[in-house]
Amino acid sequence: MDTEALKKSLLKKFQEVTADRLQKIQLGVLDLEKETADQAAEDVARELHTMKGEARMLGLAAIGQLAHAAEDVLRAEREGKTATEVATDVLLRACDVLSDLNEDLSGANTGNPASEEMVRMLAEVSGQTPPAIAGARPAAPPPAPPPVAAPGVAPAAVAAPPVQAPVAASPPRAPGAESVAHAAASAQPAAGGHGRDEEAPSAAKSAVADRSIRVNVEVLDSLGLLAGDLLVESARGRLRSSETEALFERFSRLGDRFLRLAEVVDISNEVREQLDRVESDLHMLRDDAFRFVRRNDDGINTLHGNLAKMADHVAEARLVPLATVFDAFPRAVREMSRTQGKEVDLVIENADIGVDRSMLGDVRDALVHLLRNSVDHGVESPDTRQQLGKPLNGRIRVRVRVDGDMLHIEVEDDGRGIDPERLRQAAISKRLINAVQAAALSEREAIELIFRPGFSTRDQVSELSGRGVGMDVVKRKVEMLGGSVGVNSRIGRGTTITLRLPQSLALMKVLLVRLGDDVYGMPAADVEAVMRVKPDDRLEIFGTLAVRHRGKPTALVALGPLLGLNGGNRFDKPPAVVVRHGEDHAALVVDGFVDEREVAVKPCGGEFLKGAPFIAGTAALEDGRIAVLLHVPDIMAEVRRMARPVTQAPAAKRLRVLLVDDSPIARATEGALVKALGHSVEEAQDGEEAYVKVQNNTYDLILTDVQMPRLDGFSLARRLKSTPAVARIPVIILSSLASPEDKRRGLDAGADAYLVKGELGVEVLAQAIDRLT
Repeated sequence: MDTEALKKSLLKKFQEVTADRLQKIQLGVLDLEKETADQAAEDVARELHTMKGEARMLGLAAIGQLAHAAEDVLRAEREGKTATEVATDVLLRACDVLSDLNEDLSGANTGNPASEEMVRMLAEVSGQTPPAIAGARPAAPPPAPPPVAAPGVAPAAVAAPPVQAPVAASPPRAPGAESVAHAAASAQPAAGGHGRDEEAPSAAKSAVADRSIRVNVEVLDSLGLLAGDLLVESARGRLRSSETEALFERFSRLGDRFLRLAEVVDISNEVREQLDRVESDLHMLRDDAFRFVRRNDDGINTLHGNLAKMADHVAEARLVPLATVFDAFPRAVREMSRTQGKEVDLVIENADIGVDRSMLGDVRDALVHLLRNSVDHGVESPDTRQQLGKPLNGRIRVRVRVDGDMLHIEVEDDGRGIDPERLRQAAISKRLINAVQAAALSEREAIELIFRPGFSTRDQVSELSGRGVGMDVVKRKVEMLGGSVGVNSRIGRGTTITLRLPQSLALMKVLLVRLGDDVYGMPAADVEAVMRVKPDDRLEIFGTLAVRHRGKPTALVALGPLLGLNGGNRFDKPPAVVVRHGEDHAALVVDGFVDEREVAVKPCGGEFLKGAPFIAGTAALEDGRIAVLLHVPDIMAEVRRMARPVTQAPAAKRLRVLLVDDSPIARATEGALVKALGHSVEEAQDGEEAYVKVQNNTYDLILTDVQMPRLDGFSLARRLKSTPAVARIPVIILSSLASPEDKRRGLDAGADAYLVKGELGVEVLAQAIDRLT
């Protein structure tokens, strides 16, 4: 083999292995400050030792010298000659310089000003004399450097002789999301071995260690698409096999008819003998056709099974461990927390779970935003945590788990939690919503304000936050991948944000449904159930049609009209698909079910579907049709928009309403409806309490139930109308009593309007209020 080609090959391998090794070293250096410091120091020393040997073997003197100087710092820290905090900071900076040298090996032999300065800094921290780098240019002795401490932390005391790290010649990298992105982008799947001083790993060890190869991502993408196409083609083969079997059966039936006809026709003996030979040939042909169909079916089924396995293996090969990006997070969290004077521990669970390579960048970006928010908005300062009786060190926990085809990533902090009222005020001050809209928001809707573009609770812009860019990016990126984002928070206890997204995008299990003659697909992971909608299961809530599913009301929407297609409910018991997105559910009415299968997802091609709403991609079917894959997050957003009461009273007509009902559930439901119309609500549990309130307060409208203890609604209406001071207040009776006699009694009692609860909707109530006020 050509010597030059061999050297290039070895250098390329060295770059790949060293990138992995630097990630391990950084994680180990961060562990020096934890209880596992002894094991971490041993791991870092081993990795540095191996890197030094490999670099010197390949003539990369600058990398070897830098690794050697880092070993000295590590040894000094273990012997107590250097403070752990100072050693950690300077070793992390050394990793940055080593990473730069590794990315561009042109200066890895003679070094550069940054690496030379880094060697001197390491030597001073460890108390050693900085050695000269082979082939390096002579440099004038630098002036005495000023001391430097870890960001946001007072300088630590160092054992005699006291030594402090000088300021690096090149500016340190900014802490935060940028360092996360840089480290994660350069991270590669782990590989490598161990070596001795002045030696490289043996060929035998390298052969054992190399259990994997690096494959171009574009090749894997092509293989994934090809595997999907082959699966479709094998399904078409099964369809053609069924058609062939049907043709043979038709020939068999035709032969039987011919033989029966011959039996009733008077023919000569000679013709009879010929017919007997034809009958024998027909039976042989039928047997041969049966054996062919059976062998063909067996072969196609085997082929389809093998292709399915191949598709699974290709999808598995596309998975990259999340540790590829997670390994950069501990250092980034440390730097972000130090800049704010906080101490935050990051705990990561199940980082070895894989995710599709094409999704890695979006997952990384989303997690960078979440970690930054947890450090900046979630975890309190040490003083505040001490006052609250919490541990001084905050904790952020990242959990990963797989649920079927879906990946769940939870980012949990033990900080201050999310205050819905504070979010309402921030949204009003930034003019994202008005005060009437803010008052009508539920607690969950208020928390979801964090996903509004431009939303931030910070008045001042800092390095980490205040720009209004963050959670909306997270939500957009995750939903573009077909996933969802959920938030669960308790004030003073912490916040958990859950990302739910598909583990792979190449192949997806979908439920195929029919709308007219067209086929549409929904990700099976978003499908909770299929059902037939019975007339008795339907109900109306605030003017929105719903169906009862598992004991809970679920919005009922015809999928065809929602997509802008013709048609709608054409059956007494129409089929429907119950889909879930985050905490939201909806029953989507379709024309029929086709099948559930795994398909190869392809992006929308051409101008017809590209950029169309509700469309996520397409998939080819075995019968030649193209299934349009639906984007459930977009559909659920439209369902929420359709179900939300949009009629609001103008600010000038905001009313003070007294709601009278003995049922807490009824008060909560009816109160939410009145608030959605922009009015304020006070409550009373019965007519007697309501009458007392009316004597002491001013109201613009009274809504009352009929059947209540102490004083019912009819009696309350009569008493109000007979009291001159309050007789002019409009009274609306809301009752489940719907007979004409009940309505007449209500109006005779003096009520200005009578509404039936079962028929109550936002439009009906709004019209009644507008008419009376």
